[in-house]
Amino acid sequence: MQVILRQLGDCIIRRCDLADIIPIMEINMKTLPEHYSDYFYESLLAELPEAFLVGEIQGIPVGYIMCKTEYGFSNFKKLGFVKKGHIVSIAVLEGHRQKGIGKAIVEEALKGVKSKKCDELYLEVRCSNTGGVKLYENLGFIIKQRLKVYYRDGEDAFLMAIEFHY
Repeated sequence: MQVILRQLGDCIIRRCDLADIIPIMEINMKTLPEHYSDYFYESLLAELPEAFLVGEIQGIPVGYIMCKTEYGFSNFKKLGFVKKGHIVSIAVLEGHRQKGIGKAIVEEALKGVKSKKCDELYLEVRCSNTGGVKLYENLGFIIKQRLKVYYRDGEDAFLMAIEFHY
């Protein structure tokens, strides 16, 4: 039985299930140029199920977010080595955008990452994705760096991060 983390109109936000991997891969293929193996999705689901979430309408996934945890240099503290969350991928199908689904998914993933006692959460976003950048800024993320030629097609990315204070 699935636990609903949040309801947003006819959309429910819940944890991903193994059965969701194929539909999530299909959302990824339709919306993003970066693709991953089924094993990669399964490994992230096993590692951090608290922040691998699905937005679904009438039983059909329309969006997802997947995160992982890692240890590395802080995006905020000089010389700080911290536990941090990383939003690896997030997508919402075209016909379901601008309805708050992406925002709700990120907000619930933030809770999942915090539950693992991470010090911060970061992501990379295309510089051209003004809607995404604005969404993350509205949630408290800060642009920390521009990553030159980050994507395979040559586009730059912004590294954005948010620091948690417990």
